Amino acid sequence: MTDSQAPEKTGTDDTTGTNPLAPAPAGARTAADVVTPELVAQLTKGVVGSGRTANHTPFTGEKLADLPESTPEDVATAFERARAAQIAWGATPVRQRAAVLLRFHDLVLARQAEVLDLIQLETGKARLHAHEEVQAVAVAARHYGRKAPAYLKPKRHAGAMPTLTRVTELRHPRGVVGQIAPWNYPLELSVGDALPAFVAGNALVMKPDTETCLTALWARDLLIEAGLPAEVFQVVIGEGPVVGPEVVKHADYVSFTGSTRTGREVAQGAAARLVGVSLELGGKNAMLVLEDADIDKAAAGAVRACFSSAGQLCISIERLYVHESVADAFAERFAARTRAMRLGTSLAYGADMGSLVGERQLETVTRHVDEAVAKGAKLLAGGVARPDIGPYFYEPTILDGVEAPMSVCTEETFGPVVSLYRFKTEDEAVELANSTPYGLNASVWTKDGRRGRAVAARLRTGTVNVNDGYAPAYGSVQSPMGGMKDSGLGRRHGSEGILKYTEAQTVAHQRLLPMAPSLGMDDEKYAEFMSRSLKAMKALRLR
Repeated sequence: MTDSQAPEKTGTDDTTGTNPLAPAPAGARTAADVVTPELVAQLTKGVVGSGRTANHTPFTGEKLADLPESTPEDVATAFERARAAQIAWGATPVRQRAAVLLRFHDLVLARQAEVLDLIQLETGKARLHAHEEVQAVAVAARHYGRKAPAYLKPKRHAGAMPTLTRVTELRHPRGVVGQIAPWNYPLELSVGDALPAFVAGNALVMKPDTETCLTALWARDLLIEAGLPAEVFQVVIGEGPVVGPEVVKHADYVSFTGSTRTGREVAQGAAARLVGVSLELGGKNAMLVLEDADIDKAAAGAVRACFSSAGQLCISIERLYVHESVADAFAERFAARTRAMRLGTSLAYGADMGSLVGERQLETVTRHVDEAVAKGAKLLAGGVARPDIGPYFYEPTILDGVEAPMSVCTEETFGPVVSLYRFKTEDEAVELANSTPYGLNASVWTKDGRRGRAVAARLRTGTVNVNDGYAPAYGSVQSPMGGMKDSGLGRRHGSEGILKYTEAQTVAHQRLLPMAPSLGMDDEKYAEFMSRSLKAMKALRLR
């Protein structure tokens, strides 16, 4: 670990004329260079808010921007506007809606330097970790831009009476989706989840976290440039306990990413109104290193899996289970890589890890580590805050000898802290990994791919990665991603990620004969006829 922040690099970002969103030359940019009054005015012009608030950068704690703050009345207004705009948008052919996502894909990649600066300033991430969000959003835009027409097209099904009953399944937009997005991935977990809602024909009212709302507003600005009607995408800003319940109160469907505690409250509010909800919640994710794993690759993978975005990632690893025969060798290699990580605040590539987002996260991380050490855990790396770099920096930390009832053993830390445990058998490792109320993500390391997939199938988590930490499963957007147990309800990505934003309607057209006594049959003869027909359909293997 270096004793000072990573040095500034001279980047190669280009400006884009007089566009107020364009970055200043890399290597010379400060928060004031990036978040200009012109930029804030451009991005916030679509926010429904009659009050004032502000956000801040974790790198220094300084204020980034003055922002509109929404009242409950403002939230109601935003839903009214969205509901009025949704009618025409929902009637727009799906291929035209999908084309907006494909244009957005190109704009995001072409102008990524703008949003990378915003993500870093609002979250404190290293630039490479910010780029993960750009990748994820581009992949989701491409996927739903290409696949939405197939996901949403009318589908023919076998009817109750062959040839006589013609059945079609239709998909209608739910109306106005209410989205409550978190601070930790302000691009991917805001607009990334909104894209399938839009292409399904919905309008959307988003409540991003106040401290990271400029990133979400930038994405809104780009979607409008790509052809999305501005009124279809409404944004409200304010404190979660004030604005969040109002979003749930008015929405036709609710999408929430955040803590399990708040997720339960959101689910209760949605249930009271009988509207659907999807929830991606907390995790205490495990990585299993089997005795036949490549230890060097596993150690490198653990650095990525544990410390990306300073561990403030729902699917990052907080528990490491390593076979006792390789545990010491793994710990040595993992600790060496961790101690060599570079911390920094540069708006350029080069730092290995950035800052925690704020005081609350720093307090939780410090409490978990200090309590564990006081009760006998051993520090293999890290364990100290780094105010010399920034107010919320904390060194990536490895703990050995963690046991219950240490808080770090069972509670989600959501920071750059991981606990190392040893196991003797594969069955023991699976049992330990499953011994948590959470079930979001897991990782298995082995040279035997078949064995890795078999172990993965025994883990009670929504995604499992073999020989990687989290990126392959999350980036495979044709497949569903979400949590089991206390880690949530519903899925993003794939067919489930778009169909959840629709209402299914079955249209059955009965032809020639009714499903009732006809052709002179009385009730008894009709019942006998239907019984013979049902037996025949089974014999013909009809479904």
